[in-house]
Amino acid sequence: MLKQRLMTPGPTPVPEETLLELAKPVTFHRSGQFRAILAEVLEDLKYVYCTKNLVLPLTCSGTGAMEAAITSTGVPGDKAICLISGRWGERWRNISKAFGLIPIEITVPYGKSVSPAQLEAALKEHPDAKIVCCTLSETATGARNDIKAFGAILKDKPQILIVDAISGLGVMECRTDDWGVDMCVTGSQKALMLPAGLAFISVSDKAWKLIDANTQQKSFYFDLKKYRDNLKNNDTPFTPANTLIKALKHSLKMLRAEGIENTWARHARMGKACRAGLSAMNLKLLAEDPVDGLTVAWVPEGVDGTEILTRLEKGYGVKVAGGQDTLKGKIIRVAHMGYMDMFDVLTAVSAIEMVLVEMGHKLEPGAGIAAAQKSLTSGIKAKA
Repeated sequence: MLKQRLMTPGPTPVPEETLLELAKPVTFHRSGQFRAILAEVLEDLKYVYCTKNLVLPLTCSGTGAMEAAITSTGVPGDKAICLISGRWGERWRNISKAFGLIPIEITVPYGKSVSPAQLEAALKEHPDAKIVCCTLSETATGARNDIKAFGAILKDKPQILIVDAISGLGVMECRTDDWGVDMCVTGSQKALMLPAGLAFISVSDKAWKLIDANTQQKSFYFDLKKYRDNLKNNDTPFTPANTLIKALKHSLKMLRAEGIENTWARHARMGKACRAGLSAMNLKLLAEDPVDGLTVAWVPEGVDGTEILTRLEKGYGVKVAGGQDTLKGKIIRVAHMGYMDMFDVLTAVSAIEMVLVEMGHKLEPGAGIAAAQKSLTSGIKAKA
């Protein structure tokens, strides 16, 4: 018998208490009881977001919230500066195109991050752009972008900053208000420790001014003004995923109990250890400035990347992710976000090491797990 360990960058493991809530009977969503729960959940989300702004709940995936951000602020013919460092940056471009906006693509090779200087240059060339879209944690490559610097650049400019923080919020530092993020999107199946089905978006006063001025709203379900109006009574304009919202209450309480800065530190520690472990196995990391929620490494030359995934899952019960699109079969992505700890990282590193030995990759057996353990113990002080 193998214990199954889910270490993909979405979905991620769900805490037992949260799962137990999902097992309870379904209740009516248009009730005072549910409205009270929704209000509590949204208040706790503000804590995770580091914002005083309204956080809107959407019953959809993170992509739905990304679409809502575009359709609520832009109209056909508007320019959207899209900072692209991977597949999810490309999604901003694709959504913009779908709704008639003109995407201004600022693209860097996979593994690299968009620089603040590139954003400044794009704004200088396209001062009439209305929005800037970017990604905090590029899940396809493991690269992080400097959202704080982007926000500082846009502070006194008319453009709003829209951030995909779907795999970054609750993982790495993201100070929505202090960094000048006008719209911040996340999903439930990452660090929020919940199954997929919910998305959230925070909206600043600057963004609301743009939304309210948009008289050509091209969406019905994703009209954010409807959500704002209904939240005045702690309600939603359309049927909410009320069972997920009730369960999210438990996961958010766990995050509040740990403390958001401690949560960031835990993920940073796990990320450092995983990178150390994979590097010690002679694997080359993809991202130059890596995120804390997942580690992405190139598959060694001569090794079948798809076979690695199969052997990890069937032989060791460890489910990690491979590459997508042009990176399919070329990389492995090991998640360490949400309901995970250092022992999950050690398990994943150990399993990857054993699979690579089986497949003939040259490494010193035990080197990966030793490097990860050394990283994790580097800050531990001896106790009497």
